[in-house]
Amino acid sequence: MNTRIAVVTGAARGIGAAVAQQLAADGCAVAVVDLDEAACLLVAESIEKSGGRAIAVGTDVSDEEAVAAGVARVVQELGPPTVLVNNAGVIRDNLLFRMTVADWDLVMDVHLRGSFLMTRAVQGHMIERKFGRIVNMSSTSALGNRGQANYAAAKAGLQGFTKTLALELGKFGVTVNAIAPGFIETEMTHETAERIGVPFEEFKAGAAAQIPVARVGQPEDIAHAVSFFASEAAGFVSGQVLYVAGGPKA
Repeated sequence: MNTRIAVVTGAARGIGAAVAQQLAADGCAVAVVDLDEAACLLVAESIEKSGGRAIAVGTDVSDEEAVAAGVARVVQELGPPTVLVNNAGVIRDNLLFRMTVADWDLVMDVHLRGSFLMTRAVQGHMIERKFGRIVNMSSTSALGNRGQANYAAAKAGLQGFTKTLALELGKFGVTVNAIAPGFIETEMTHETAERIGVPFEEFKAGAAAQIPVARVGQPEDIAHAVSFFASEAAGFVSGQVLYVAGGPKA
């Protein structure tokens, strides 16, 4: 990728960490962005030990000033970013009548406001260079999922955000796509199983039984899809939502 500079949010663990490592393997210098800079540093160090180049950036993506400072640091230490993966996310699952305003607002702030702020902060660098790749992390929950009114709404919103930006930024050489993962084995799905009181292996087996390829996904499955969207080879693909879910989810 001729040393493209990539920014991956929510990259301290799970899908984000796998995406950061994959983009580094593809030849990108990577800014590993998450709330916890110490956790980011572990991922950045693993990339550097493998021969890549990375920095850890502790940033609250829902905070406008923090985003501006974080992107400025990326520019100073790595260079102007031309790849952005909006992966940062949280869950606050509950049925609607039990969901608090704080639960709703937090999920919207991290997923939607965070993606907006990060994209707005980096798009100028992409336009200036007439090259950019933006990948937004949606979810199969965008199709609806019991107990996730906030998360489902946010992930569906990211699909509309993706398609609109594809229309606005395409003429500048910037593509914008979304990936909608299905069940991926991460710390987040472990936490969901624990919250509902189901042993994780049983939780995972139940999910796999409903997936046509008969297994749950791994973070690397999503990372490979990001790798394609972030590549120069994907220059004629924009405004798309790719369901990486082991079957035809949409």
